[in-house]
Amino acid sequence: MQRICVIGGSRYFGKLLVKRLQAAGHQVTVINRGSTPPPAGVEHLVVDRNDEAALTATLGSRTFDVVVDQVCYTPVQAAVSARAFAGRTRRYVMTSTIEVYDPATAAMAAVPPGTPVPEEIVDPATWLVAMDLPWHDEAYLEAHYAEGKRQAEAVFTRAGSFEFASVRCAHVLGGGAQEFTGRLAHYAGLIATGVEITVHAKALPTVFIHYEELADLLLWATTADFTGPVNACSDGPLDVHGLAAIIAAQTGREPVYRIVPAGEEASAFSFDRHYAMHNARAKELGYSFSRTTDWLPGAVAEALTIEPSPSA
Repeated sequence: MQRICVIGGSRYFGKLLVKRLQAAGHQVTVINRGSTPPPAGVEHLVVDRNDEAALTATLGSRTFDVVVDQVCYTPVQAAVSARAFAGRTRRYVMTSTIEVYDPATAAMAAVPPGTPVPEEIVDPATWLVAMDLPWHDEAYLEAHYAEGKRQAEAVFTRAGSFEFASVRCAHVLGGGAQEFTGRLAHYAGLIATGVEITVHAKALPTVFIHYEELADLLLWATTADFTGPVNACSDGPLDVHGLAAIIAAQTGREPVYRIVPAGEEASAFSFDRHYAMHNARAKELGYSFSRTTDWLPGAVAEALTIEPSPSA
């Protein structure tokens, strides 16, 4: 049994992670702002993780074996947590994102299309951190989501007071109504009702992961001993046409496409730039992934039970 603290953990795969940590026999503490209580038997600390004084006071004399941070989006938040948990934990795991590799959001080494992107393309040990940017502004943060994650990883990597690992997760699907992006249900609705899907002329593939598999991987990451970033994605990239074909097989309706001009935004999961991740490092460390095409039909079936989206 380990003492594990989860920051966030109130919805989707974070909520499932808390349940699986508890089922595995760990002593679990959840920190959030109190909107959603954790399961019975899980300690609940209600505090704003952005308020360093309140966070430190709420933690009191508690110490943990591992902290899993589900809701860190900026270097400022990372710095607050790095100070608050210094001397309180031996390991810190942050949930990060595939978006850190998006070449449209930062200058980085180019990876040829068709070559899966490895972790070293974004090295948090050398990434520039700028604390004075308007990270507190919600509009700025939304527009700079990927950079906020990159810089948060960089702050934790350099903190030096605990082992640090980041899990860079692919596009997360599954869970029906639980799926907080609603993108799969959106696509299912478009295809089922014959509404056009806007796509790029040469749509490039991306990678996905089922929300249950991501919860399992995070559970594994809490008790593993690796440090640094690890990519989390199921085997088998898909482009928007491959995704739509699997949905079409469930709906019995063929997708209707409209190609957008170069440079114009298309539907989610149609990409005109390459940053599909490589999951070799996680495999080398001992984690085995499912294939996207094995679980996606079931996730589509769940999504089809949700009210279809009216727009493309």
